[in-house]
Amino acid sequence: MKALFDTVSYNCSKLVTKSYSTSFSLATKMLYKSIRPDIYNIYGFVRFADEIVDSFHDFNKEELLNKFEADLEHALEHRVSLNPILNAFQYTYHKNKIEKSMVDAFMKSMRLDLHKTQYLTNEEYKEYIYGSADVVGLMCLKVFVNGDNEKFEALKDTAMALGSAFQKVNFLRDLKDDYEGLNRTYFPNTDLNNLDEQSKLDIIQDIEKDFEKGLTGIKKLPIEAKFGVFMAYRYYHQLLKKLKKTPAFNIKNTRIRVSNPKKIELLMRSYVKYQLKLM
Repeated sequence: MKALFDTVSYNCSKLVTKSYSTSFSLATKMLYKSIRPDIYNIYGFVRFADEIVDSFHDFNKEELLNKFEADLEHALEHRVSLNPILNAFQYTYHKNKIEKSMVDAFMKSMRLDLHKTQYLTNEEYKEYIYGSADVVGLMCLKVFVNGDNEKFEALKDTAMALGSAFQKVNFLRDLKDDYEGLNRTYFPNTDLNNLDEQSKLDIIQDIEKDFEKGLTGIKKLPIEAKFGVFMAYRYYHQLLKKLKKTPAFNIKNTRIRVSNPKKIELLMRSYVKYQLKLM
């Protein structure tokens, strides 16, 4: 039965989310049950594409990404795929009327990660961020508004800002792995060999502006999504606080984390704020 295969596909996306990101998985659990599966399906899709370009060093990454993209196109056109992650994503794509341009922008940024190692201008940087993060926020927003196009248009700029903030925090946290392991530098006009406190502060101030704009949108989200997205915001904002307190030299030489007990504490504090309507 196709329905059974679909259920297996959705469970695969959920497993990918739980396996790859405890923080995102925890935040997704704070969403209403009615929208969780679609968010798992989106995460599974973007995670698998990202894994190809970031992790499969012993294989032909370009060949794998080409095959993945061809399978993606087939799944979106025919509404089925033997790849359970793509089968789950195509369901969410059609159900929520996600725009093809969003998917194309995401895959374009993933393809840049195959060969591009530096972003020398702000325009290049913004284009990469849009494809790798902003459109993911927009896909999730499509799920959150449940077909309300007016609500989507009103919140899309703040959703993009929040996606940018999350991605830039990841870039700053992963400086060591990206630079030494993948030979990539994302921040333009920044010499990572001589990263100083002022350069770090400039990056953080840019991220804080994105967070501030993103928070205004979180407050206007439908009730089904608000607390889960707020939880993700709180986690990444805490990570940024830790990065701000960490000397620039140490950021280059270690990976800053938020401990699991701290994540639980953030969850409890976020719930109190949410219940008291302080956000």
